[in-house]
Amino acid sequence: MIVWDLAVVGAGPAGLSAAYAAARAGVRTLVLERAEHPRYKTCGGGLIGTSLAAVRDRIEVPAHDRVDRVTFTWDGRRGFTRRHRSPLVTMVRREEFDDRLRAAAVAAGAEVRERAAVRAVEQDPDGVRLRLADGTTVRARTVIGADGSSGVTARHVGVRYRQVDLGLELELEVSPEQQERWRGRVLLDWGPLPGSYAWVFPKDDRLTVGVIAGRGEGERTREYLRSFVERLGLADAPAAHDSGHLTRCRADDSPLRQGRVLVVGDAAGLLEPWSREGISFALRSGALAGTAVAEGDLAGYERAVGEQLVPSMRAGYRLLDLFARRPEIFHALVATPPGWRMFVRFCQGRASFDKTLARPEVRAVLAVLDRIPASRRRAVSTS
Repeated sequence: MIVWDLAVVGAGPAGLSAAYAAARAGVRTLVLERAEHPRYKTCGGGLIGTSLAAVRDRIEVPAHDRVDRVTFTWDGRRGFTRRHRSPLVTMVRREEFDDRLRAAAVAAGAEVRERAAVRAVEQDPDGVRLRLADGTTVRARTVIGADGSSGVTARHVGVRYRQVDLGLELELEVSPEQQERWRGRVLLDWGPLPGSYAWVFPKDDRLTVGVIAGRGEGERTREYLRSFVERLGLADAPAAHDSGHLTRCRADDSPLRQGRVLVVGDAAGLLEPWSREGISFALRSGALAGTAVAEGDLAGYERAVGEQLVPSMRAGYRLLDLFARRPEIFHALVATPPGWRMFVRFCQGRASFDKTLARPEVRAVLAVLDRIPASRRRAVSTS
């Protein structure tokens, strides 16, 4: 039986980034993917500057729009639009984006095996055994799990979550008139549920329209999506896809590794808690894990995540707390020049939230806001 140096479970941005980094360094790498590329993936598909930087040397990004305008509303009210002189977010369709990452991993030397669902993970002193749905077994010295927060590798490692949210999304086919209306512009609506918001992302002849809110508010979240779509005048637009998923943010002390099995991206619960942006975390954590395997330093992956990704997540929780308690204040702050500049820097990847929130003037504002009682809306629970 072949014993691979590395087996990667899942061929999304995290897994393919890990495979690319490892294979490029000469690690004999196999990627196991339960679906077949190109495949649809529920995702807003907005690439911020951090994501673009992570793939710049690998692929040509298949952009369907580059956004330089953002409209903000608070539950459909008090709307305003800001424009920047250069693009803020690049819009992609995940089936195309992920397929290009797959091709890059293959070109680097990785083998990708599709329609290969992993059902169980077992470790022994010699390495790791992966049992597939077809009854076969794959052996590897090390495994990187990138099969999502509900996958087998997250359960094997024992990932724990601090925050779980429900995201609902529609891919709407729109007329040329609607395409022109939304070209180069996104809409973000701070929603009626604590910590919730909705979005419209343009992708040529389609709009990605979605909402996200805390788990346990399923019917109210569905009603928020229905009313949001109706308010936009898109209720009659045919839906190419209608899907939902749970996003899970890791607890601060959640493990990233169990023996010779590492988890990355969604499988590790690595994403930004306020915006729930996950692609940049997937790309970066995957590359960190692949590099750690290539260097023979698995503990180095844990250290790198703690240094490079965890601080941004902690800052994201700080922002989420403010946003959930007083969304109207958050809305007003984004409208100010300093608030808009912070949003721009985040989108362009020029400043992380942790560094922004550490600035003295920002800390002073947050200290004042902490003394303001929460609005009558119930504050979000992150426990």
